[in-house]
Amino acid sequence: MPNAVSTGRDRERQVRRLFSEIAPRYDLLNHLLSLNVDRWWRRVAVDRLGSFDRGREARVLDACAGTLDLGLELAGRKGFRGNVVAVDFAYPMLAEGMRKVDGRSVHPVCGDGLRLPFPDAVFDGAVVGFGVRNLSDMDRGFRELSRVLRPGGRLVILEFTTPPGRLMKRLYLFYFHHILPLVGRWTSGHEWAYTYLPESVKEYPQPVEVARRLGEAGFEGVSWSYLTGGITALHLARRAG
Repeated sequence: MPNAVSTGRDRERQVRRLFSEIAPRYDLLNHLLSLNVDRWWRRVAVDRLGSFDRGREARVLDACAGTLDLGLELAGRKGFRGNVVAVDFAYPMLAEGMRKVDGRSVHPVCGDGLRLPFPDAVFDGAVVGFGVRNLSDMDRGFRELSRVLRPGGRLVILEFTTPPGRLMKRLYLFYFHHILPLVGRWTSGHEWAYTYLPESVKEYPQPVEVARRLGEAGFEGVSWSYLTGGITALHLARRAG
């Protein structure tokens, strides 16, 4: 398997294979390589999603859910009433996440973020954590998220990006291209997964471009902010209508 990021259907096969193969070590590597800051990023993302109408149970989509950490963060919040439906097309990732559910209202579904297996307008909110950049067609993924959200439903996207500051960018790129692949390869035993990661981040659009494309996909009130010096970007939006 080449280190380069593929496109189209080859990208789908590449991503499914990659995450299926690293699933048993995925959580450990997330915490190790981020120095545990990834836990805080997810808490912030769920904070920004906000609360829901307590008059009825909410239904929230966790798209590109991986090992379910973002959905579990939401479902474990005090006062949350409802269900989280967690979708990912790499079943081994969901299987790892299911070990952590422990009675919380998170329901895994093996499905594709570009072809969500749900009717229109069924979710009150949606979250995507570190999955958008892996989509073979990001605009189609945004349209699918818009389709399954009710009008006014909130979307939060948490994703790696390239820091805007010169010094932070230099430090980040050095870590991403020289340290992360070595540690990732040694810990996971996978030859190319943690070379793919910096390459996929490098091609991911800047936050202002992501915001524009969300608007074109049917979202309004789109805003974004950097976290941890620009290592990650957090986008917020509402389904128009």
